[in-house]
Amino acid sequence: MAERTQPPIVDVAELRRRLGRTGVWLSSLAVTPAARVRKAAAEIEELGYPALWVGETPAGREAFTHAALLLSATGRLRVATGIANIYGRDAVAAANGAATLAEAWDRRFVLGLGVSHKPLVTGRGHDYSAPLSYMRDYLDAMDQTSFGAPLAETPPRLLAALRRGMLELAAERAQGAHPYFVPPEHTAKAREILGPAPVLAPEQAVVVETDAGRAREIAREYTAGYLALPNYVNNLRELGFSDDDFADGGSDRLVDAIVARGEPEAIAERVRAHHDAGADHVCVQPLADSVDVQVEHLRLLAPALLG
Repeated sequence: MAERTQPPIVDVAELRRRLGRTGVWLSSLAVTPAARVRKAAAEIEELGYPALWVGETPAGREAFTHAALLLSATGRLRVATGIANIYGRDAVAAANGAATLAEAWDRRFVLGLGVSHKPLVTGRGHDYSAPLSYMRDYLDAMDQTSFGAPLAETPPRLLAALRRGMLELAAERAQGAHPYFVPPEHTAKAREILGPAPVLAPEQAVVVETDAGRAREIAREYTAGYLALPNYVNNLRELGFSDDDFADGGSDRLVDAIVARGEPEAIAERVRAHHDAGADHVCVQPLADSVDVQVEHLRLLAPALLG
C-alpha cells in the first residue's frame, strides 16, 4: 500500500473567498423540525448568501450531524459551526467528524470550535478552570489524529475568540476567529491582535424593525440571556461597558452596540462598519419569533447586504 500523505493545508485566501463578505447565523435551526431546516437552508442558498452558521447547545442538535443535515439539503452553501463545543466530544471525534464532512461535501464545511461557557460545560460534568489551556491541548490532539479517507484539503477551522489569549491562539493554530456578541469596536481590536492574514468572521444580531422602542424590546430579550454569561460580560468590560450597562437586560447604549436595527440599509451600514474595522466575513443573525420570519427578513436584507 502506498504511504498515505497529509492533505494540503487550508488556503486562507481561498477560504475567505468561499465564505464571502456576508453570511447568515441562525441559532433557531438547532431546535426546528428537520423538514423546515432543510427548506430554510435551501431558501438561504437561493437568496444568494454564501455561508450559514449554526450553534450547538445541550438542548439543540449536535453540531456535526446538524451540519450534515444542512449540507445535504443544499448544493453550494458553505456550512459552519458557530460553534462546536470542544467539551461535547473528544479531539479525535472532532477531527474525524470535520474530515468526514469535508470529504463528503468538498470544501463546503467550516469547523468553528469554542470553549462555550462555564454553566454549559460544568453541567456536562467537565472542569472549566483553564479553558484556554484546554483548547490548546485539544488542538494538539486534533492535529495528531490521522484520517483514512483521502482529503482534498485539511478542514478549515476558526476559533470562537473574544479576548487576547484566545485570539492569539486562533492566529497561531487556526485559520482565524469567529467572535460572537460583539460590536465593530471589538472587530477592530480583534484584527489588531490577529494580524492581517487570519480570517475574522464576527456575528452581528439584527432586528428588521423601524420603531426604536419595539426594536430595543426585541433586542433586549436577546442580550439579557448573554449578559448572564461571564465570558461576554468580561469582554464587554474591556470595551468600556460597566455594571450599569449590564443591568436589566442591557442599557440602551449596550443594546444598540450589540444589535443593529432599522431598515435594511441601516443594518447594512453596521455590517460595513465591521468590514471597515477589519472583518472578512460578517454573519448576520435576524432576531424574530420563527424561522419563517427570519428567512423573510433575510430576503428583505439581501439586496442591501449582498448587492
